[in-house]
Formats: sequence, C-alpha cells, structure tokens
Amino acid sequence: MGREMEALKLRVNGTWHEFKVGWDIEPQHTLAYVLREKLGLTGTKISCDTGECGACTVLVDGKATLSCMTVALSLDGHEVTTIEGLGLDDPVVRAFANQCEPGYGTAMQCGFCTPGFVMSAKGLLMENADPSEDEIRHAISGNLCRCGTYPAVMRAVAHAAEDIRNRKGAA
Repeated sequence: MGREMEALKLRVNGTWHEFKVGWDIEPQHTLAYVLREKLGLTGTKISCDTGECGACTVLVDGKATLSCMTVALSLDGHEVTTIEGLGLDDPVVRAFANQCEPGYGTAMQCGFCTPGFVMSAKGLLMENADPSEDEIRHAISGNLCRCGTYPAVMRAVAHAAEDIRNRKGAA
C-alpha cells in the first residue's frame, strides 16, 4: 500500500502554495474548491459541479482542465493558471472585453461563464495560434452560456488568435 500524501504543493498563477492534507485540505477536495475556498480565487466559477458546463475551466500545465472534476491532490507539483493569472493585456482577455460587432454581439453578458470560456480559449491558443472555426468550436464545446453568446465568443477567440499571430510576426 502506498504512503499517504502529507502535503500538496501547487504553483498557482506563478506563486507556490503548500497545503497540509488533513489540516488545510482533505483528500477529496477538488481543485475548484482549493482555488476558491483556500486561495480566494473566485474567478473560477462553480456552476454544475459535475463537469458539464465548463465554468470552472483553468489551465493545468497549459491545458484547459475542469477544476470541479480534478482532485487537487493529483496535481502535486503542477502549474495552475486561473483567470486571475491572465493580465488585462492578454490577447484573449482583450478580445473578449472588446467583442461587440454587429451580427455577433458581445462575448459577455452576465459574465458568469466568461472566465471558463477565456481559459478554454487560452488553452487552445497556447497549442494552436491559427485554429480553424471547427477547432475553436471544439475547444469551447464544453462551455455553456445561458445568455447565448456563442457567435460572439467564437469571434472573440478568432480575434485573439489573430492578435497572437500578429504579435509573433512583429517580434
């Protein structure tokens, strides 16, 4: 039988955190719980708590991950990025904030789903800065929006991709 883990070490938004198991956190705690309740990073939303809506999406080692479905202890030594870890100058954040085109609308209405969409888009664009419409659709397919902003979200992701490509070309 394996030795039980005594502590969890996570790098969240560039800062290392350590949690003592049985004291700070319990073995069954999810990453979403640790982020929100232990670190106060409430940009990560918990909506369905069953992995169906994407509101809790964060990046783990650069990959979009449903934090409500991830046991925190499974991430010892890993890097987690939340919406709070992206700057206002991030191309994805800017594209979502600026999206308001006739025929597409705004990428944010009530805003509850926005952090999850942004993090899903960020994960996609870190892997592929020139995604097709189908690749964008697939990347955000796990995110739900009750306000129906999908066309604008698609457009925002496409604009963010264009901005990222233009920045690389200028460098």
